[in-house]
Amino acid sequence: MDAFYGVYNLLWGDLFEIPLPGGSSLGLSLLVLILIPAGLYFTVRTRFLPFRLFPQMLRVTLENNRKTHIQGISGLQALIVSTACRVGMGNLVGVVAAISAGGAGAVFWMWLIALLGSATAFIEATLAQMYKEKDPLYGGYRGGPAYYLHYLFVGRKGKKGKSLIACLFALSGLICWCGISQVTANSISASFENAFQIPPLYSTTALVIVAAVIVLRKNATVRVLDIMVPVMAACYFFVTVLIIVTNIGLLPGVIRQIFAQAFGLEQAVGGGIGAVIMNGVKRGLFSNEAGSGSAPCAAAAADVSHPAKAGLLQSLGVFIDTLVICSCTAMIMLMTPKSLTEGLEGMDLLQASMSYHLGEAGVILIAVILWLFSFSTFLGILFYARSNVAYLFGDNWTAQSLYKILCLAMLFAGGLAAYQFVWDLGDVGIGLMTVFNMAGLFALAPKALASLRDYQEKEMKRRKN
Repeated sequence: MDAFYGVYNLLWGDLFEIPLPGGSSLGLSLLVLILIPAGLYFTVRTRFLPFRLFPQMLRVTLENNRKTHIQGISGLQALIVSTACRVGMGNLVGVVAAISAGGAGAVFWMWLIALLGSATAFIEATLAQMYKEKDPLYGGYRGGPAYYLHYLFVGRKGKKGKSLIACLFALSGLICWCGISQVTANSISASFENAFQIPPLYSTTALVIVAAVIVLRKNATVRVLDIMVPVMAACYFFVTVLIIVTNIGLLPGVIRQIFAQAFGLEQAVGGGIGAVIMNGVKRGLFSNEAGSGSAPCAAAAADVSHPAKAGLLQSLGVFIDTLVICSCTAMIMLMTPKSLTEGLEGMDLLQASMSYHLGEAGVILIAVILWLFSFSTFLGILFYARSNVAYLFGDNWTAQSLYKILCLAMLFAGGLAAYQFVWDLGDVGIGLMTVFNMAGLFALAPKALASLRDYQEKEMKRRKN
């Protein structure tokens, strides 16, 4: 146990502290030290792709919406699967925690991290496309970091044998997603108990039954997410717009507050500027998942005409997660009088904000939205797990089914009680995934950048013709 928490502290604890004005300090964890420089590096190497090619991201999304794909899933469907995992509990409770600890200024740093993470998401998704394989069990394609790490360390795609670092990534992912299963169920059962007074046993049993019907069928997951994700994101966005329009007079003050507190003299003098920056940075990194290696597992399954298109789609996913959905939660929070939320945290704080804006209907609405967000995350992570289970255990239905049953069991256990060790296990899993994945990204980045250049050259020729 001591060794486990030693790894936990290495990944998540502050390795260095930078003194700041007012007696504050900026703590830097290993993951922050890896992901922030990587985001800056990839942003520069892609020539500021998030800004320069944003219209291309939108065009590729619409293009994939129009085409019928025979092999596997479309690029848009891959974006929906990855968005299902990104848009989860972190977009609700995570944003609330960031603002509670770091104030409104934390929102600015979440936005900045999303812009940097978008370039990282492009690199990892493009590589996943380049090194994908045919999937003999589910049809279509599979891949992800385990597969491009295999190429990097074993020598060529499809070559027999296993890469140790690829196996470690795949195992870390499976551990992480087991932990997320428990967190997902715990969030759902708690919110339903608060909103509807439904005992956790009943809500959790219903949740597990519905989940089992979907995930134990061969290819039902993507079909369900195709409907669920756009609906839940659109509903949440609509509710936020309604709240903003109703409180439009507060909007200039909220925007001013975000930027003022992001760099504010008040926070620096008060010794809180470090909390403002790091809460925004950490929540931004963990919400959009860029660099963790999760989303490439969906990107690899996409049937697109060029690898860079998968990269552009996943870059857009980071925008959707942080600049849209997380901002929605921030606006709901920051347009609520502080006197009504003082002393509250987590879901209680968010439900109090929704109650202020929409009355009792707001409490019910946020419980339903959290259910949709969390349940879609569970479905998405089991889609991710397919390729990692296959890499570790080969192409057999027994291994695939056993992992799904394990996650369903964790879903049931998590709905009844919160086990801190399992939560920490999930955190260690995603931390290790990030470390192993980034090792591959830096080494293989030139191939992804070459793919980007090739795509842009072909696009220029297409437009001229």
